[in-house]
Amino acid sequence: MLETIRTAWRIKELRERILFTLAMFVVFRVGSSIPVPGVDPTVLAEFFQGDTIFGFVNIIGGGNLENFTIFALGIMPYINASIIMNLLTIVIPKLKEWSQEGPEGRKKITQITRYGTVVIALIQALGLSTVIAGEAVVDKSFLSYATIIISMTAGTAFLMWMGELITEKGIGNGISLIIFAGIVAGFPIGVAMAVEQYRFGQINMLTIIVVMLMLLALIVGIIALDQGQRRINVQYSKRVVGRRMYGGQATHIPMKVNQAGVIPVIFASVILSFPQTLVSFIQHPIAEKIAVALGWGTNLTLVLYMILIILFTYFYTAVQFDPFQVAGNIKKYGGFIPGLRPGRPTADYLARVTSRLTTAGAFALAFIAVFPLILERITGMNIIFSGTGLIIVVGVVLETFKQIESHMLMRSYRGFMK
Repeated sequence: MLETIRTAWRIKELRERILFTLAMFVVFRVGSSIPVPGVDPTVLAEFFQGDTIFGFVNIIGGGNLENFTIFALGIMPYINASIIMNLLTIVIPKLKEWSQEGPEGRKKITQITRYGTVVIALIQALGLSTVIAGEAVVDKSFLSYATIIISMTAGTAFLMWMGELITEKGIGNGISLIIFAGIVAGFPIGVAMAVEQYRFGQINMLTIIVVMLMLLALIVGIIALDQGQRRINVQYSKRVVGRRMYGGQATHIPMKVNQAGVIPVIFASVILSFPQTLVSFIQHPIAEKIAVALGWGTNLTLVLYMILIILFTYFYTAVQFDPFQVAGNIKKYGGFIPGLRPGRPTADYLARVTSRLTTAGAFALAFIAVFPLILERITGMNIIFSGTGLIIVVGVVLETFKQIESHMLMRSYRGFMK
């Protein structure tokens, strides 16, 4: 890893891309310190003490929501718009047709996703300014609320633009890197809280060492889950087109153990936090009992959290991977899986393999998501990263190094050709 960084730094083009990405991180952190005008942040502190859906968005956004900065909404509206577009692509024939048209079709879908991001950001900004910041707004006039809503929506649009700029002129994966920067921004605060616990005798050095070793083992497990794949061998027969002969080579289909990524964890966190968010606005004894039962870290919550992650992993994998479409593409180009006939038998085989891989990936993902919560309950130590944060951070780091290596490989090819 260090050798890859040294080699990349010696290449002028890559060095400029890395410096550009770091400059965008600085812009992101500067914007994270600019508060929305007309809001008293001290009144908002009590609202984020509970583990509601807003607390989850606050963690993903690096504390911007709690401080009510211009980046308060973060990049979550873009993520929501992207997920909605992925689901609509399945049910709307026109969108499905665009997704299969190549770069031009994807460009149209991307444009709709941008518009959807702005619409979702406007709706969320309206809700946040009235629900969360209602008591904290200094001036209750229409102009004051309009300023708050426009500021937060513009902040999300700016982050979306900045993410695309990092993808184009930086080292790639701009949206993921912005989420990564937001999560890592909370690292110093977590370290400071752990140090305070040690100073006041709440934890000892042995506990810190054990927790660090377990988190290191968890990171290794996340890497194994992210990189794990089953390779399905595919043989393409020879065919003559005009005067040329094509095919005759063997390749494989890489089927990842966790094809859904971190999306099931995000879905499960949002849905599980939603009931507690609703009851937090209801002043009633029954509502208070429900809030206690659904409190983050209780046995009931942990069980529901794992079940939701497993269910959403199956659901999102089924959305992302269609074995009949893959089998049809293999048959279309004259390919076959050794020992299987093209068509329905190939699709059934791919479906069985996907089901087995998804089962292993779903349970592993659920365990990784809840393990830091269990570890925090046992040791009493404040864990810096949640399971969701760890999965995102490790996944982004791995993908970023792949991007750097691909840039280095492209440069090597250019040098060889010259």
